[in-house]
Amino acid sequence: MGKRPVAAIILAAGKGTRMKSDLHKVLHKVAGQPMIRHLLNAVDSFAPERTIVVVGAGREQVAARVPEATLVVQEPQLGTAHAVLMAKAAMQGFAGDVLILYGDAPMVQPATMQAMMDALHKGPKPPAIVVLTVRPADPAAYGRVILADDGSIAKMVEYKDATPEQRAVGLCNSGIMAVRGELLFTLLEQVDNTNAQAEYYLPDIVMLAARIGHSSASVETCESEVAGINSREDLSFVEAQWQASRRTQAMADGATLIDPASVFFSFDTVIGRDVVIEPHVFFGPGVHVADHASIHGFSHLEGCTVGEGSSVGPFARLRPGAVLYAKAKVGNFVEIKQSVLEAGAKVNHLSYIGDAHVGADANIGAGTITCNYDGFFKYKTTIGKGAFIGSNAALVAPVTIGDGAIVGAGSVVTQDVSADALALVRPQQSEKTGWAKRFREVMKARKKDV
Repeated sequence: MGKRPVAAIILAAGKGTRMKSDLHKVLHKVAGQPMIRHLLNAVDSFAPERTIVVVGAGREQVAARVPEATLVVQEPQLGTAHAVLMAKAAMQGFAGDVLILYGDAPMVQPATMQAMMDALHKGPKPPAIVVLTVRPADPAAYGRVILADDGSIAKMVEYKDATPEQRAVGLCNSGIMAVRGELLFTLLEQVDNTNAQAEYYLPDIVMLAARIGHSSASVETCESEVAGINSREDLSFVEAQWQASRRTQAMADGATLIDPASVFFSFDTVIGRDVVIEPHVFFGPGVHVADHASIHGFSHLEGCTVGEGSSVGPFARLRPGAVLYAKAKVGNFVEIKQSVLEAGAKVNHLSYIGDAHVGADANIGAGTITCNYDGFFKYKTTIGKGAFIGSNAALVAPVTIGDGAIVGAGSVVTQDVSADALALVRPQQSEKTGWAKRFREVMKARKKDV
């Protein structure tokens, strides 16, 4: 059999009232990325022919974050089978396999999805439906899955409709399915709502398929992969699980995390080999750290690139657009934004470098600021290779400091400085002999009279 087309239907119509948020539930972030985008990125590995997101309230918010998907509306919300049925028109003419996912269960991995698709084509008489199942530590109110002796699904039942014997079964339904597209909507249209909740349950299609001679199969996964997010507490729980897994992966790939529990990664953080990450480091989205770099404690990185052998922090902030080439150094209480530090450049202490290009081996003294904003527009500062900027200098952009130039400490530079020149922009020092002593005597006398 040739490879069949794939479609994904993601259910995201829930109101998410327990989140107590103005933001749509599926747009809350895990590892710096909206949970629905985790699913869409996973689905992308199948090059889906169609991607459909079923929405309800707050659909305008969702639409802005899923431009590649077709949105269909479920209103009123009458259950999960009803939600999938809303995609029927958008699926017209599709002939392939359908993944049914949940926008608030974002951690399902491509490998698991692939295992479901493979199971959908396994054996001399492949199943019509594959259900992703789990054995949670606390089965609670999960629907139960009863397997037959041959491993096929004999029965699926919602918790509220289950008998005590069925509730004692540990295998549970995650709700996630892979279904043959040619059968999906025929089955959905037969689902009724004669149950405790008076809703149209998606799992009912398994038993409906059995009535017409089609078996269903189970693919089992771990509890963390199908964890649903319905509250802020759930969100923090899934975040913690994701972070723990990512830290383990970083160390397995050759990075040293001195205190793993205090390091936070984003969904797209890239860490090279022999990178050392000290405690309390936060990686926002868009960070790439090359081999042999050191990220010292209490640093915050986002949207930046750290070159091989570079050093960042402690207490440093790299903002979007910061690019450090090999063996560059950004020290304590330094902020870099939309700037390039060429190889070997150093910004060691208490400085702000924004909208700048710093040449190779340049040295930026403590307290230096690139004054890049006039309240309306941003301007660029260019510092040449091997230049030396003295402490407490203010470089008022747009301005260029030439190769090898020296800017004296305390200077406010408003004009370009030539290569290899010395720029001094400060008043001449003057001295009044004995003034300090006389001042102290006068002030002491005044204080006695008070």
